[in-house]
This record gives sequence, structure tokens and C-alpha cells, in this order.
Amino acid sequence: METGRVLYGLSAAVLVPWGVGWHRSRPWLMVLFAVIYGGYAIAPYRTEERPWLALVAAALVAMATVFLHSPAGLPPMGFSVTLPLASGPVSMTRRVGIGMLVAATALSLWAAGGTAQVLGEELLLSDRATIFASSGLVAVFGGGALAQAATTPVRRAIAGLPAGDAQRRLAEDFMMGSRSIGLLERGLMFAFLAAGQPEAAALALTAKSLARGPASDHGKYASEYFLLGTLASVIAALAMSMAARATVGLPVL
Repeated sequence: METGRVLYGLSAAVLVPWGVGWHRSRPWLMVLFAVIYGGYAIAPYRTEERPWLALVAAALVAMATVFLHSPAGLPPMGFSVTLPLASGPVSMTRRVGIGMLVAATALSLWAAGGTAQVLGEELLLSDRATIFASSGLVAVFGGGALAQAATTPVRRAIAGLPAGDAQRRLAEDFMMGSRSIGLLERGLMFAFLAAGQPEAAALALTAKSLARGPASDHGKYASEYFLLGTLASVIAALAMSMAARATVGLPVL
């Protein structure tokens, strides 16, 4: 199970920020996420040499992705820190609200005491929890990259239509919000499949098809986009749930 934890954890460390596009918009946040999540993945085995080598390899992959998408030179940080905290565009009421949330969190952790510490250590060191969490992240965000690649021909065909074309307008209207819907779809399907409930996953897919499926007046482009994106999401959720269950010794379905 050690190999599965490290493998899925480091895969998620690289694929999650890549799936949300940080390699272009927030390049160094991608590297930071890869290091932090990768450190969580290897935490129980931090006294061994090979997990650290694997973490370094994952960080190098993240950095290579950043530089490959920044051929003009060193990419910007992608985020900024403004000091002091009281300055900047954030309103005073929002600062007060954030301060209250931080204080509430601190008080809750203090009140929980040893229980919170024990639960935190269990979550940190549990191979099973890490395998399912990491494989779920890979399914949701890596599956998004798969869906994007699968629908590329359709999106290119839509972009090639004249600006005022009715088919293009209908397809673009249908595609609005598809990214968020895809994330939720893959997350639900992975959760149900990982829990050993394929019937619930099928029900969620059916509900999505009924609520989101293109009508006849949306045209062929919307139908092709919907079909390819849905199939890619199903493949990602199914593959990662089966892999995770097999790794922890459960039946694949």
C-alpha cells in the first residue's frame, strides 16, 4: 500500500494544478502545491530515501511543465503578498469576517484538544485515506484534462464557424458552465464508485443526462461535445476508482 499512496499522491500533486490551469496562470503555485501535497503523500515514509527521490521527481515535473509553457523567459510568480495585512483592496468588514473565521477555527481546535490531534494524525498517516483522496483528485482534475483533449476537435470545429452562425451560438451557449459541471460529475461518480455503489453512479449520470443533455435544437456540435465530455469523465472516474479499490485490496466494483 506504500507504493500506491506515494504513486497516487504524487500523481495528484502534479495533475491537480495542471488540471486547473495553474501551469499557465499561476505557475509557481503549481510547484508549491506539488511540493506540499507530495510532502503529505510521503509523510509516513519520510525516513526512507526513495519517497524523497520520488517527491523531487514530481517537483521537477511540475517545474518542467512551468518552463515548457513559458518559452519567453522566467514566468511570473502568479500571486503577490501585500504587507501590512491592513492595507490593500480588501474591505474592513471582510477582514473582520476573515479574522472571526480564523479565531473560530483556532477555538474549535483548542476545544477538541487531543481528539483533533489524533484524528489529524490518522488522516495524515492513513494510507487508505490518502490513496482514495489522491485518486479522487486525479479523477476530477486529471479527468478534466482528458475531457478537454477529447472535445478539442469539436471545439475547433465550433471556433471555425462564422461569428454570427446560429450553430456556433447554440453550441457556445450549451458549453457555458460545462467545466464546473464536469468537476461535480467526476467527483460524484468517483465517490459512488469508490464506495462500491455503481448503481448510484449510474443514477447520477442519468440525472445529469436528463438535466443537461442537449435538445435537438442545440445542433450536432453540442451533442458531440456532450457525448465526448461525458464519456471522458466516466472513463476517468471509473479507471481511478477501480485502481484505488484494487490498491487497498477491495473488489474493483
